[in-house]
Amino acid sequence: MAGKFATSWNLFKSSWNVLKADKELAVIPVMSAVCSLVVVAVMGVGLFLTARPSTGLRLREAGGQIEATQYSATPLTYVVGVVGYVALSVVITFFAGVLVAGAYQRLTGGDPTLASAFSAAAKRFPQLLLWSLLVATVGLILNAVKERSGFLGDLVANLVGAALEIVTWLAVPVIVVEGTGPLDSLKRSANLFKKTWGENLIAQGGFGLAGLVVMLPGLVISAAVIAVLPLVGAVMLVAYVALVTVLLSALSGIYRTALYMFASTGEAPGFFDQSQLVAAFGPKR
Repeated sequence: MAGKFATSWNLFKSSWNVLKADKELAVIPVMSAVCSLVVVAVMGVGLFLTARPSTGLRLREAGGQIEATQYSATPLTYVVGVVGYVALSVVITFFAGVLVAGAYQRLTGGDPTLASAFSAAAKRFPQLLLWSLLVATVGLILNAVKERSGFLGDLVANLVGAALEIVTWLAVPVIVVEGTGPLDSLKRSANLFKKTWGENLIAQGGFGLAGLVVMLPGLVISAAVIAVLPLVGAVMLVAYVALVTVLLSALSGIYRTALYMFASTGEAPGFFDQSQLVAAFGPKR
């Protein structure tokens, strides 16, 4: 276990070296988060405006009674919810494609900029759009299963969702680099997943654990400050978690791109060591 974590930590550092070479890649997750928040806000307003208000619920308080308003969903509310969910999927998928495009340019010897990364992803926008629609559709189906079934159905939906997320982890790099459609990208990602499954898939968990190690010192310091100066400590905590989350998102995109390149060619891209990738994702014996 210690050896596997050491390998993951080395891969984490290799991804960090890529990010240091192209710090602008860290801007992409920030832009993704801002655009996602805008979509969520617009969807929230749409859900509120399309809901049917009804009054008559009376709540007792010390001074008497007050009348509260309840809201119930209308058919249009569900339409707004679905459209908003799909729009959010499109935003997340496109910015993931932008990050992969920038990382791929650097790992193949280029010197990416935000403009070049966005331009490369924009060329694949039709494919990324179709992929995001597929992902959103599957997500809506799984959510419907959860809402309409008991514990067993909820468990099955969660397992299916987790399995699909793992199997399709390389789909966005496939789309950005190869330009394939959603179904071909799904098949290609699944085939690459078989190559990179190996006996050490735990390395992916180790990569997440490496991120936790980076976050832990800030959490401890923020907790200590909160004990003395609650407001200052809370601001520090939010800022630190936001910063680390952005960095981890960028590093994950770089890592995913490197893994795709290794799975496709059998050769480690620049900044990554061949033996590390072989050790972490070698073919199953």
